[in-house]
Amino acid sequence: MAASSTDPRPLAARMRPQTLDAYVGQRHLLGKECPLQAMVQAGHLHSMILWGPPGSGKTTLAQLLAHTAGRHFQVLSAVNSGVREIRAAVSSAEAAQSLGQGTVLFIDEIHRFNKSQQDALLPYVEEGVVTLIGATTENPSFALINALLSRARVHVLKALTEEELGVVLDHTLADRVLGLGALAMEMSPEVRKGLLTAADGDARRLLNLLDLAVQLAPVREGKTQITAGIIAAASGHSWRRFDQGGEAFYDEISAFHKSLRGSDPDAALYWLARMLDGGADPLYLARRLVRMASEDVGLADPRALEMALAAKDAYAFLGSPEGELALAQATAYLASCPKSNRVYEAWNAVRAVVKGGGSAEVPLHLRNAPTALLKALDYGREYQYDHDYPDAIAPEQSYLPPSLRQAHFYEPSDRGLEIRIQERLRWINAHRQPVREKKPHA
Repeated sequence: MAASSTDPRPLAARMRPQTLDAYVGQRHLLGKECPLQAMVQAGHLHSMILWGPPGSGKTTLAQLLAHTAGRHFQVLSAVNSGVREIRAAVSSAEAAQSLGQGTVLFIDEIHRFNKSQQDALLPYVEEGVVTLIGATTENPSFALINALLSRARVHVLKALTEEELGVVLDHTLADRVLGLGALAMEMSPEVRKGLLTAADGDARRLLNLLDLAVQLAPVREGKTQITAGIIAAASGHSWRRFDQGGEAFYDEISAFHKSLRGSDPDAALYWLARMLDGGADPLYLARRLVRMASEDVGLADPRALEMALAAKDAYAFLGSPEGELALAQATAYLASCPKSNRVYEAWNAVRAVVKGGGSAEVPLHLRNAPTALLKALDYGREYQYDHDYPDAIAPEQSYLPPSLRQAHFYEPSDRGLEIRIQERLRWINAHRQPVREKKPHA
């Protein structure tokens, strides 16, 4: 097999574009009349945070913007840098500034800087000693301090589409110097699509997979033959984008919950599978199902809570992968059954009243009277034992403190079992009589 290139750098590094025109993706930022394109045309470079998934081109874009603006480009990684490295970079920038050249300070993984390290950047960004470009895969509003965010514009980068990845792939295959050299290559349309799918929106992953596939592929009749099996071997068990506890994690949990609430079992099952594939703790997902059974289904179908708890127990008993089917069963059931958040709303309303309303006294007729003294004080004296009345309803009895006598918290929906609960409560309320408040003895 012919050598792919005499350049020792990884393929992804060799193929890094050298001009903005060659940059693939992020048309919402670099297209005509878009934010970064307008900035480039104006010849002004502002401090910014580039937020996007791995392989979306954050580092490359920072380099190209600095080059286009004629700025000196300095790189720090927040993984292995601190205040000392920041000060050294600033000293270099001040020296360049004295010679009339501006500096772009690029900080990769900037979300890994702690508060004091981020604070150390502020005066130099404020004074224009450096133009800061930070790259992050984490939500800047959570990862960065407000003072830094107020001095830097946030630009969101998107994962590359399969069409955009195809452009990167074709350019690499056509480049005989930096790409794969003089290799003759066979790749069917199906294998090509499989490669693009395995890249999952990540240009770096695409090129790394291609590079490894070329090394694994046999050469027959002078051609490197890349098959679906070669792509699978190069990919290994390549999890989809999912960072436990990070932005993708909470986005997918949100999508899972909202799909279930929206009664879409197909979508709910998809997001469940995505999270399990990404390494989410199955018992965490089981706990979410239990919560959703009460919050979004409630008394419209009380069996939902039973199903969710049973799925949790089944997974704890079976483990993966067998127990995952129980989670899928509960997911499909919860997504398909009628929805009601009326218990959830009632509970929130009650908690708000309790928290803000002080300690309302228990009405005398509801109090326990285990001693003669308490009986003499009329504790429980006028309590009406409900089972002594027709339909087990004491018609003139109230159970809330006097200050909350007119309060109403739970209103059943007109879905599922709550239709019958609603009818029952309306019938009960129609048979209750207004209660006159009894004055306690002096």
